[in-house]
Amino acid sequence: MTRINLREYYPFYTSDCFIDVPDEVAALLLAHTRYEAAYQRRTYRHRAHFSLDRDDGIENDILFVSLSPCEIYERKVTNKQLHTAIASLPDKQAKRIYAHYFLGMSKAAITI
Repeated sequence: MTRINLREYYPFYTSDCFIDVPDEVAALLLAHTRYEAAYQRRTYRHRAHFSLDRDDGIENDILFVSLSPCEIYERKVTNKQLHTAIASLPDKQAKRIYAHYFLGMSKAAITI
């Protein structure tokens, strides 16, 4: 068992808090700390500071998550079931649900 200080790993600890962890966990924490320090050094040395505000599409590439064919199919089936369920409701209820959930209207604003 290795004794570690949680204050070194969690910034919200304001005082020392020591706990005993297995040696494997301590080794992983140490390896992660070393990896992060090496990454910071490489970033500084190679001046690899990138901005996402360049408007060259890098921000869109990072934020856009492509869906797998299974996920696309699941969404299609779910949407079909949703539309079938809404279509089976009476007209007044269907319009209210559509206005609230799809158009974003408040319940007080819906006067249908």
